[in-house]
Amino acid sequence: MDFTIEGKIYHNGTFEQGCLAIEQGKIVAIKKTLTTEPHLNVGTRLILPAGIDLHVHFRDPGFTHKEDFSTGSQAAAFGGISCVFDMPNTQPQTISKQTLKEKIQIASEKSYVDFGLYAAIYDGNVGRLAELSPFCNGFKIFLGGSTNSLKLSTQNLRVALLEANRTKKITLIHAEDEHCLKTHEDRENNLIDHLRCRSAECEEIALRTILNNSHGLSSPIHICHLSSCEGFEVIRKRPENISVGVTPHHLYFDVHSLNAKQAFYKVNPPIRSSFDRDTLWYGVHNKLIDVFESDHAPHTEEEKNVDFNNAPSGLPGVETQYPLLLTAMKKEHITLDALLALLCERPAQLLNLPKGKIEVGRDADFIVVDMKKTEPITAEKLHSKCGWTPFEGFPAIFPSMTFIRGEKVIDDHQVLVKQGFGTSVGV
Repeated sequence: MDFTIEGKIYHNGTFEQGCLAIEQGKIVAIKKTLTTEPHLNVGTRLILPAGIDLHVHFRDPGFTHKEDFSTGSQAAAFGGISCVFDMPNTQPQTISKQTLKEKIQIASEKSYVDFGLYAAIYDGNVGRLAELSPFCNGFKIFLGGSTNSLKLSTQNLRVALLEANRTKKITLIHAEDEHCLKTHEDRENNLIDHLRCRSAECEEIALRTILNNSHGLSSPIHICHLSSCEGFEVIRKRPENISVGVTPHHLYFDVHSLNAKQAFYKVNPPIRSSFDRDTLWYGVHNKLIDVFESDHAPHTEEEKNVDFNNAPSGLPGVETQYPLLLTAMKKEHITLDALLALLCERPAQLLNLPKGKIEVGRDADFIVVDMKKTEPITAEKLHSKCGWTPFEGFPAIFPSMTFIRGEKVIDDHQVLVKQGFGTSVGV
C-alpha cells in the first residue's frame, strides 16, 4: 500500500470513522483500522468523493487571456473537482482529429486535474464522427448560437444522433432553437431583455426536437443547463438514455433580484424567474435532474464591464460549485446523497469513469472537508484567470485537501503537484 488515510468516510450511504488504503492510485481497502505507513489522520473531518464537472470552457486554445488549462484546472482542484470535461468552442474549434490531438497535448502539459474533451458536431462533420470518436470522450451539439459555437441545423440532428449512437459515446446538447432565437432577436439593455430574446419557448422547442429525433437510440444524450419550467415539463418524462443537467447559477439566481452589474450575469441560456429557479430545485429534490454542471465559461472583467448588448455571455463557476452545494447541504436544502449522486456518481457513470464514489477498485479521488468551516466566497481567493465571481459573498465550504488518483493535489491553500499531473481519461 502507498498510504492510508483515516477520517469520517462517506461509504455506502453513511459516515463511518475508518480508513482508506490507497495503492497505485486506487482505493484497495476500506476498513475500521489500518496501520500501514505513511498514515494520515484527518480526525473528524469528512472524506467525500471528489466532484466531476462534465461541462467547462477552459478557453484553451485561442482565448487564453480569459482562462487556460492551467488556471482552470487549478480552480477545479481548489473547488474539490478531480476531473473536468472541456467544451469544443475554442479557437480553433475542436471539430477534427487534428484539433482534438492538439487540445489533448495542451491539456496534458497544463492540467492539474484529470480531463476529457468533447468534439463539436456541426453540419460540416456529421459523417465523420467514427473518425473523431477515438480522440474524444463525447460530442457536443449547439442547436442555437452561443459564444463562439458551431451550430448544427435541425434537419441534420437525426443523422448526427444516429452517427454518435454508433460510437456509443455521450452527446451533450445546448438546447435552444436557432429559428426561435432569431425570431426574438433584438437589442438588449439588461437581463430582462436577454430573457425575452432567449425565451423559454426556444428551450422548449429545442427539447421537443431532441426527443422527436432520439427515438430508438441507446447511447447517452445529455441536455446541458436546463433553465426553464417549460423545458422541465417537456423532459420530465423522458427515455432512460437522456440525462439532464442544471447549473448553480440557474439554481441560485433569478432575473428580478439581480440589479447591479447585470452584464456579469448575462449567460446562455439566461437566468430566468424565481418560478423557473424553484422548478429546477423541485427537479433536484425529486430525482428528476441527473447532474450538477458548472458551465464554467469565464470572460475578463474588462470584457464584461461594457454596454450590456455588447457583453459576452458566460460566467465562471468550476471552483465554487461543490463549496456552494456543501453549504446548501449543511443548511438542509439538499441531502448529501443527492449532492454526491448529481456531482460525482452520475457524471462518472455517464462518462464511464472509475471515479465518483469511495469504493474499492475506484480511483482514489476524494476531498477532505471541515463542515464547520464556512467562509464567504471572494474573487481574490479564487484561482480562475478571469478574476471575478457571480457568487461574491455567498457562504461556501471549501475542501482543505483534494486527492486525485491517491496524490494529494491541494492541501491548505497550496498546490502540491506540477502542471501536467492531470491525465486524459476515458478515451
